[in-house]
Amino acid sequence: MIKKILILLILLVLSGTFLTDNDIQANIPNPYETWQQRNIKVGMASWYSKTDPGILKHTANMEIFDDTELTAAMWDVAFNQKIKVTNLENGQSVIVRINDRGPHRRLVRQGRIIDLSKQAFSNIASLDSGLIDIQLEYL
Repeated sequence: MIKKILILLILLVLSGTFLTDNDIQANIPNPYETWQQRNIKVGMASWYSKTDPGILKHTANMEIFDDTELTAAMWDVAFNQKIKVTNLENGQSVIVRINDRGPHRRLVRQGRIIDLSKQAFSNIASLDSGLIDIQLEYL
C-alpha cells in the first residue's frame, strides 16, 4: 500500500500536476456564491388550496396546510425561506414563506417554479388566472 502511494506521488511530481489549495477550492462550490447567483428567478406560478384533490392535510415540513396564509411550495429551497413573488403582468408582489414542496416535477420542467397558497396568489392576481408569469426574489 505504501509503495502504491509513493509511486503515485512520484508520478504526480514528474507530471507537474500537483493541485494547489486554490485549485482544490475552485472546484468546491461556494454556497454563498451559489445563493447569490440564484437570487432572482423568472418563471410561472400557480396556486393550490386545501380543497384541491390530492392535497394533504400537512405540508412537507409537517405544518397543517392553511391556504389562507402567505405560504408556498417550492423545490430546492430551505423551509421557512422568505421569497418575494412579483406578478410580471401587473407589478403586484407578495412575500411568502416556503413550507411545502412542489410544484410537481413534470410541471417544473414546463416552467412552473412555485405553487402559491390560494391567499398568496389572490394578493397578486385573480384566481381565475390559474397561471401567471412571475419573478422570484430570495430574501
